[in-house]
Amino acid sequence: MFKVGEYVVYGHNGVCRITKIGPLETVAKDKDRLYYTLIPFGETGSTVFAPVDSQKIPMRKIISKEEALLLIEEMKEIAVLGIAEERKREETYKNALKTCDCKKLVSLIKTIYRRKQEREAQGKHLTAADSRYFRTAEHVLYDELAAALEIESGKVKDFISEKLGEE
Repeated sequence: MFKVGEYVVYGHNGVCRITKIGPLETVAKDKDRLYYTLIPFGETGSTVFAPVDSQKIPMRKIISKEEALLLIEEMKEIAVLGIAEERKREETYKNALKTCDCKKLVSLIKTIYRRKQEREAQGKHLTAADSRYFRTAEHVLYDELAAALEIESGKVKDFISEKLGEE
């Protein structure tokens, strides 16, 4: 069980801080069921309630600062997702997001970025689904890196570029 004050990754909600653990006052029938009260990272006015005993949506502690720095060092070597059938592209994206695994998120971002370059070379735009999954993956990954590295989410992309020697 997690503790109040801890940062966790909660599904596609990304990084959240646990502010309370206890029953929900608004649910009379489930008085004995405990919930995490989660505040999404970098957001105000938004609250998520997650049952402590639920296994439906993955929840884990955020990575450490050392793990975040190591992940950034390894980013160039992380492979793109293998998509065998074009019609299963979105399913592959969805499955990568569901894992809440940082390396899979990097793979997803790299896959869609490569697809964007290919489509632009053909004079086409990125599809709406590709754009949506790209934004979600970046949000979840960058918030976790920001929390682990104790920097602002908006500065993560530049931090990664600097670490990888890119401009």
